[in-house]
Amino acid sequence: MRRLALDTSSLACTVALKVDDKLFERHEEQAREHTRLLMPMIRSSLEAAGISLADLDAIVLGNGPGSFIGLRIAASVAQGLAHGAGLTIIPVSSLAAIAAEVFDRSDASQVAVAQDAHMNEVYLGLYERGDDDLPVLLSGERLQGQGIIEELSGSDAKFVFAGQGWQRYPGLAAANKAGFAAESDVLFPRAAYLLALAEQLPALEPKDLQPAYMRQKVAEKPSPKDT
Repeated sequence: MRRLALDTSSLACTVALKVDDKLFERHEEQAREHTRLLMPMIRSSLEAAGISLADLDAIVLGNGPGSFIGLRIAASVAQGLAHGAGLTIIPVSSLAAIAAEVFDRSDASQVAVAQDAHMNEVYLGLYERGDDDLPVLLSGERLQGQGIIEELSGSDAKFVFAGQGWQRYPGLAAANKAGFAAESDVLFPRAAYLLALAEQLPALEPKDLQPAYMRQKVAEKPSPKDT
């Protein structure tokens, strides 16, 4: 298997290349630097592996939800590379990638991932550990305001909190302490974890890719009355 994974949905600009059993990874956490960093990271990964884009089986994309600008950067790069090399794209949840790393690094059985969505909201994903140790979504990923999360308050479940959203909005964590077991230091997705998740998912033609903006109004062009 030869797959290139990338994600710029958050503060992290992250790239991973899997060639058979070898992993080549680049990961940097710098605000507003994704445009500058992403292509050099991809090129250096391919050079380290001694292969070209044409040698790949597919491109794996961290498809959000996350920053609108970040999603557009990664999606545009993935579509351009895939179209030029005749490859398909496998879109993967960026929130699930965070949960996958938590499960890999701990014995957690449930993870609540929150990423800053601004406007006093987070992108929320709730997961449990599957039989293959990969995350299984418990309820649909969604926007969540600063209040009680029903799934964390109505059961005896205890979740590990992961993602930068809990730090950005400490009141959200406090409001949901009934469902809290521990806090992870995994704040942003790493491309290496997209690769394992992609094995379960279908591939798309580049033209069919739809980034998971979630807050659709931000993604839409303003109407004349809004300008």
